Formats: sequence, structure tokens, C-alpha cells
Amino acid sequence: MKALLQLIQFSFLQAIQELRVNRLRTTLSLLGISIGIFCIISVLTVLDSMERNIRKEVATLGSDVVYINRWPWMDEGGEYKWWDFLRRPSMGVKELKAVNGLPHVQFATLCFSENNVTIKNNQNELSGVNVYAVMPYFENTQNLEILKGRYFSSTELEGGTACGVIGDKLYNELFPSQLNPIGTYVFYHGKKIKIIGLLKKMGQSMSGFDFDNGLLVPYYVTSSILDLKSLQYDPMLIVKASNEKSLEEMTYELTGALRAIRKVKPTEPNNFAINKLSQISDRLDTIFATINVIGFVIGGFSLIVGAFGIANIMFVTVKERTKMIGLKKAIGAPAATILMEFLTEAVILCLLGGLFGIISVFLLSLLATYLADFEMVLTLKNIGIGTSISLLVGVLAGYIPAKKAAALNPVEAIRSH
Repeated sequence: MKALLQLIQFSFLQAIQELRVNRLRTTLSLLGISIGIFCIISVLTVLDSMERNIRKEVATLGSDVVYINRWPWMDEGGEYKWWDFLRRPSMGVKELKAVNGLPHVQFATLCFSENNVTIKNNQNELSGVNVYAVMPYFENTQNLEILKGRYFSSTELEGGTACGVIGDKLYNELFPSQLNPIGTYVFYHGKKIKIIGLLKKMGQSMSGFDFDNGLLVPYYVTSSILDLKSLQYDPMLIVKASNEKSLEEMTYELTGALRAIRKVKPTEPNNFAINKLSQISDRLDTIFATINVIGFVIGGFSLIVGAFGIANIMFVTVKERTKMIGLKKAIGAPAATILMEFLTEAVILCLLGGLFGIISVFLLSLLATYLADFEMVLTLKNIGIGTSISLLVGVLAGYIPAKKAAALNPVEAIRSH
């Protein structure tokens, strides 16, 4: 064991000496290893982080929630027949009443999203605002959190009171002086809306809601301004199951209730789409797998280039140390020791290159987390993968030069120039 540690220490010092003596040559070779490890580990880290964030959001919003309107979120493996979806009737209060009270339904609500709306108060006017017209229980399906003020009462929602709750980004742009917004007024389609609450910062959700740049108002406020039964608009029915296990049963119940209320004939397809967040996450898994393969291919080419570079360094090193190898063998050093010495040196060089690549990924993760508002974490698993790949490349790149060194004839090696 002691001899092995001494061999590793000696090989490490030899690798460092190689870096010092042939800085440009060694650095360029290590760059190939570093780029390869960076490509592979950065892709793995980004995908792992995206998957973790998606799973976290699904857990937050609930995998037991379905979103029903005209448009399916996915093409379901066939042609996306938008011209058929466009003619489907809109969801409305009639459909909401039909699904309320079904055995496996915990909450059912209706929401209409209006994008690119112009909102103004006494000081500022903003365009591009998202307005969400909501019914009772909307907050139970979207995990809304109030920072200041309060949420709507059931009386305000059912009576269409002209009041609203605003998001964090909208608040900062409408009230740049950070005034308390509670009790102030904004104008929406010329209608005076009293602000009663401010939401915590949430970010855009997988279901498409961007509450930070949003204004929430009672559904009947918007329906008094716009004809939401028109095909021009597309309200969404949001239904939460009593638990995750009952999601499939609830889906069957919803399908039957909606087909019945809309008088859809048995031979006709549904004129609505029931969407789930799991559809998005499943599709993203396929996309992630493809990106993963691309990252490994790009990284693999870089590693091959780096491996040839390391092998070239080791061949040159063997040639430069031929006399030393001959002397070692002449005084009794076994071939296995010579082989292990050069092989360890190649592995250490590759590990150094891999270390630079892993450090680069770590710095990238910090940058993404703090500047891009994307939680990116370099896990121990990915560090282990990067280290293992570097180790494997070192063994493959260093074996032939090390084998050549171990096979040298001591007499011929000592006589070499």
C-alpha cells in the first residue's frame, strides 16, 4: 500500500513537471479533455436541474389537476388539427356547474386568461399585462400566496365586485415608488378596479400562468365587458381531483359529464380537451433524452481529441525518459511498476483536465442560479460521472505508451540518445 501511494505521489509530481516543461502542448491536450467533460457534465447538470424544477412545480401545482378547454396541449402522436379545435364551443358556467359535485372532484373552477392588456393607474400605463378572470376555488388549484392585503371573498367572486389582486412584477412597474397598492385603483377596459391584494413572486408556471405580470379579477367582471361565450375567447375549466389515485376516475367522470351537457353523440369525438401537467413533463423527458445524447456526442468527440493529445504527450514522455526507464529496469524495477508509473501519470493528466471542466460547470451553475433566476445544481452524481469518464480516458490514452515503456529493453534504453 505504501509503495502504491509513493508511486501515485511520484506520478503526480511527474505530471505537474510535464505541465511546467511543456505548458502549451500539455494545456492544449488538457483543453480537449476539459471541453469534453464540460459538454457532458453541463448537459447532465442542466437537464437534471430542469427536471428537478419541473418535478418540484408539478408537486407544487399538483399532478391531480386537469385543465379543460378547446386546445389539447400535445398532438397526441398525430396531426394537430387546429382548424377543428378552433370551432369547438368555449367552456363556461354551464360546464362548471355540470362537473361540480362529481364524486372524485375536490375543486372545480373557471378561468379566462386575457393577454396583452393595457392597465393604468393615476401615474402609469402598462401594456402587455395578463388578466386572469377567476371563479371561486381558483386559488385552491394554483397555490397562490398573498404578500399584502387579501384574496377575493366568495361574495366578491360570485357577485362580480370590481376588485383585483396584482402580481409582483406588475406592482413594481405600476408603483415604482413602492407605495402600498392596497386600496388604490387601476383601470381595466375602462373599468375602475380596486386593488385588494398583492401576490408573492412566483415565476411562470408550467400551466402557462404568469401571475407576476398579472391582474386577477372576478370572472363576472370580465364577462360583463367581453362576451366570453363567443368563439373569440377560450375560458379554461380547472378541476382538482380528490387525490392523485382518483385522477383517472375523475377524468372519466369529467368526460361523461361534459359530453352529456354538450349533447355530444356517442359516435362523435369529444369537443373539448382534457390536459394534464404530466403530458408536458412526459414530452419534456423525450426532449431531454435527445439533448442528452447530443451532449454526449459533442463531448465524446472532444474527449477523443483530448485522448489522442494525452497519448501523444505520453509517447513523447516515454521517448524523453528512455534512459531513465533503462536505468530503473537495470536496477531491478519490474515492468509492471514502469507500466503503472506512466499509466498513473496519464490518468492524473486526464483527471486534471476533467477537474477544470467540472469547475467550469460549477461556475456556470452559480451564474445561472444568481443571474438567470434558474436554480442549477451540480450534483455529486454528475461530479462522479465526470471523474469516472476522465479516469477511463486516462487509462485508454495512457495504456499503449505505458505498455511501450514497460516493454523496453534496459540495455538498449540506456544506450539510446
